[in-house]
Amino acid sequence: MFGLHIIDLQTAFRAKLKELMLDENLMEDLDRIYLPMANLIHTGLNVEDKTQIIGVNGAQGAGKTTFSALLKVVLEIQYNMKVVSFSIDDFYLTRAEREKLAQEVHPLLITRGVPGTHNVHLCEEVISSLCMASPKTETIIPRFNKAVDDPFPQSQWDSFVGRPNVILFDGWFMGAVEQKETELLTPINDLERNEDPYCVWRRYVNSQLKDNYKSLFDKIDILVMLKVPSFDKVYEWRTLQENKLRMKTEGQKNLRVMSDDELKRFISHYERLTRFMLKEMPSRADMLFNVSADHRICI
Repeated sequence: MFGLHIIDLQTAFRAKLKELMLDENLMEDLDRIYLPMANLIHTGLNVEDKTQIIGVNGAQGAGKTTFSALLKVVLEIQYNMKVVSFSIDDFYLTRAEREKLAQEVHPLLITRGVPGTHNVHLCEEVISSLCMASPKTETIIPRFNKAVDDPFPQSQWDSFVGRPNVILFDGWFMGAVEQKETELLTPINDLERNEDPYCVWRRYVNSQLKDNYKSLFDKIDILVMLKVPSFDKVYEWRTLQENKLRMKTEGQKNLRVMSDDELKRFISHYERLTRFMLKEMPSRADMLFNVSADHRICI
């Protein structure tokens, strides 16, 4: 019976790799990465009967979505857990809300991604609903359409019934903490130098991380960091993501798929916090995986 269970897991894991258009060589990560991780989570559930929140941190292109999708398969099949997975990206403010922020606080806040451009209150409501759910409670989970830079219509949002054993919650700055005020003063790139000369945007983003995101990140039980080799790799990998989005949405109208120059400027919004996390977070993450230059996860 146990042998059959393993075969089922291997089949499901291989199918997920195919669905994600990943090389079948990644099957070796089932025993190397995902089964040990799933066992750790399962052990934690046996200690305390509560929904475990697993925060997955990783710079853009690090493979957070892939990591969560494969871990979800193992948790569900190997341990028969109820698992829900979503990203902090799904809680972006609408474009209209960001346009208002851009007018009232700083023009750079029109661009989604940095702390201060999410509906943190809604995110906490969704997580609380999931953690406190009865067997028949339905929790609605928003989804964001990056191709049009606005949320999907509510009719297309996801739903989850009951209380999950595990919430897989990913984000490029998941679990991040604020920088010291003095560290904000010197611009780190042309975007900060030319478009935020008085440090207004930097201070706002930093204060949001300190004040509005802390209670959200405090809910995390296990913080996993997928550590990229350097910030330079972020642009390369994010370009691949944008090209996939371009191919996936080819022929559709009113899309906001970025050109190479637009993408370079876009990623500059995240450079400061990404570089800071690469230095600060590894020492305190509960689990640290290095992501190699060829995109493989290393222990």
